[in-house]
Amino acid sequence: MPKSPTLPLSGLFGVVKPSGPTSMHVVNQLKKLVNDSRLFVHKEKLEKMAGKKRTRKDNVKIGQGGTLDPLADGVLVVGVGKGTKRLNDFLDCTKEYRTTCLLGCETDTYDSEGARVRTAPWRHVTRDKVEDALVQFRGEIQQTPPIFSALKMDGMPLYDYARKGIPLPRPIEKRPVTVHSLELVEWKGSEHPYRWPENVFSAEQKKALALSLSSVGPASPAAAAAADGDSEAAAPDDEVPTAFVLRMRVSGGTYVRSIVHDLAHALGSAGHVVTLTRSRQKDYALEPSEEGDRRCVPWEVFDAAMEDAGERDSDGWTAWEREVLDTLDVIDGDTSKP
Repeated sequence: MPKSPTLPLSGLFGVVKPSGPTSMHVVNQLKKLVNDSRLFVHKEKLEKMAGKKRTRKDNVKIGQGGTLDPLADGVLVVGVGKGTKRLNDFLDCTKEYRTTCLLGCETDTYDSEGARVRTAPWRHVTRDKVEDALVQFRGEIQQTPPIFSALKMDGMPLYDYARKGIPLPRPIEKRPVTVHSLELVEWKGSEHPYRWPENVFSAEQKKALALSLSSVGPASPAAAAAADGDSEAAAPDDEVPTAFVLRMRVSGGTYVRSIVHDLAHALGSAGHVVTLTRSRQKDYALEPSEEGDRRCVPWEVFDAAMEDAGERDSDGWTAWEREVLDTLDVIDGDTSKP
C-alpha cells in the first residue's frame, strides 16, 4: 500500500469477528467508521456534511463475503465501495475451520446456541474411534443441511418451516461438498468448561417440527428425535461429557455443524458444536502461512475506535484507518463523487 494513496478507495480487508455478535452487527458497526472516513469518502463530501444531518443512510457501500453464526469467530471478509462486487468470490472458496465437539447431546441447531433435543451415551467414545470414523467424512461427500439453517426452500428459510410448523414442500436435498482435510488436533476428554445446553426443546417446538416434517419425513436424526418426543436427560453432576477439537479445510457450502453432528452419530453417540473458528477464507487467514496470504484486523482495533478515534499519525490516519490501509486489497481508487 503506497504511503499517500489516491483517495477515496474501494477494496477488501479481513476482520477478526468475535464470538457473540452477528456478522450483520459487525458490518453495521464498521459502517459508522467507514462512512466518516476520508479513506473511503471524498474529503469535500465529509466537509459539506460536517455538523449537518445526513440526507442519505450511507456514504459508501459496505458488505461481507460469507456470514458467520453468532457463536463463531474468525475471518470475516469485508468489502467497501466497488470492493463489494468481489464479495461473491469468497462464498464458493476453500475455507478452514477449527471446532470443538461436545459429545452426548445434540441440539436443534447442532450447536450450543440451540435447545437440547436428544442425549446419547458418550463414555464408549475414544480418541482412536474418532480417528477411525473421520475417514468417511474426507473427500467428496454428500451432506444434508440442518433443518434449522438459513438455507431457503421456495423462498423461505428452513428454520421458518421448523419454527412455524409449516410442512416442507419436499425433502431437504443432499449437496455435494468437498472435505479437503479433516483431522483431530486436540483430545480434551473431560478437561474443559463446556456443558450441555440448559434449554430443552419444548412440547410446542416438537409439535411444530413434527408438522414441518409431516409431508417428507425427518430431515435428520436430531429432528426425528425432537419430532418423536425422544426423552433426554441432563449429564450426571459428577461427570463431564467428552470433548475434542477438529481442524478441517472444506469447500464452500459445507456445514461444519453437520459434520460434527453426523460424526457423533457415526460414533454411536450424539454431539454438537461448542466453539467454531473460521481460520481461513480463501487468502485471508488468522495466521498467514502461505504465499499471498492476507492478515485480518483484530476487532478490538475497531471497537476501540468507536469509543475514541484517538490521535492521528504523521500521515493523518487514525489507528483503525492505518490498520486497514496496511492490509487493504485496493479494487478501485475512485468510489464516490464529492
